[in-house]
Amino acid sequence: MKYKHILNLSAGLILFCSCNTKNQSVNINISPDAGTNYKQGEKVEVKLDLPVDYKADSVVYLIDSVRIDTKKDGSALSVATDAYTLGTKLITAKVYSGGKEQEVSTNINILTAKTPELMSFEVEKVFPHDTSSFTEGLEYHDGILYESDGGYCKDGQKSSLRKVNITTGKVIQQADVDCNTFAEGITVIDNKVIQLTYHERVGYVYDKNTLKLQSKFNYMQGEEGWGLCNDGKHLYTTTTGTNQIFVMDKDNYRTVREIDVYDDKGPVNNLNELEYIDGMLYANIWEMDDIVVIDPKTGAVVQRIDLSTLYSKPQRQKDGADVLNGIAWDAAGKRLFVTGKDWPKLYQIKIVKPKA
Repeated sequence: MKYKHILNLSAGLILFCSCNTKNQSVNINISPDAGTNYKQGEKVEVKLDLPVDYKADSVVYLIDSVRIDTKKDGSALSVATDAYTLGTKLITAKVYSGGKEQEVSTNINILTAKTPELMSFEVEKVFPHDTSSFTEGLEYHDGILYESDGGYCKDGQKSSLRKVNITTGKVIQQADVDCNTFAEGITVIDNKVIQLTYHERVGYVYDKNTLKLQSKFNYMQGEEGWGLCNDGKHLYTTTTGTNQIFVMDKDNYRTVREIDVYDDKGPVNNLNELEYIDGMLYANIWEMDDIVVIDPKTGAVVQRIDLSTLYSKPQRQKDGADVLNGIAWDAAGKRLFVTGKDWPKLYQIKIVKPKA
């Protein structure tokens, strides 16, 4: 009986080993290499490197889990990138041989075809700005400047939502935010002001006229709330230093779609304060003196505005001011305003081509 158990065990091990060998994967490589960049419009040649003695019966190709083509062998596949949005795309090949399937994957980055146009500025007017305001959000509506001021009481700051007289820089009306909350981006839509928070993952909804808090909502778009704006139909938000912009329903605050922002070099990260201007998204780049102009339909950066000479970094350090952060648009008067955290001035600027 003892020997019978040994024979059965040996037979089982032989069966297990033979099955394992039968199902063992062969070494199949796929190109291009993961992380390869392509300009939108360029073609991608997807190739499989199969073992010499291996015959593929068919290969199914997918991009982001969507089937795009089927080959009867391991021949190369040409993919036109102009049909795809910008960003990272997962390319998968499902290889079938002898009734078995093996899957290999790679990924590529689709970048903008054109280099963003470099733009400069001219200062048209200068207004006073409260140097105690750590500006996190800025919008202009009906002759009033709305400003979100961020900070924690434990750090000697305090968050608030303000209405400001743009000519004098004086606060007309103010709603203080809880001491343990750091206020972030704001936007004005449908007679309400929506305000994000930094780490608290909550949004506040205020009455536009009274600044009375009406309701709160859970901010589900990221770990941190950063910039916010709207196009009249949807909200746009940035979060946690990424290159993503989330498009949100203006009523239930859920994500409708995502925009991956790229230029011709790669992802444009640290998108911060936002403004929607004539069909385009304008975004501060955190800790940089640039504003990028983004096509919301594609995520392509079409312009980069250099504001490094507006209020230079050495002068800001001398004055105790922080980074550029704050874009507001007067749609009726076609005026563009910019400022920064603890800046003494609010600037009305005009975007122009650089001087030769």
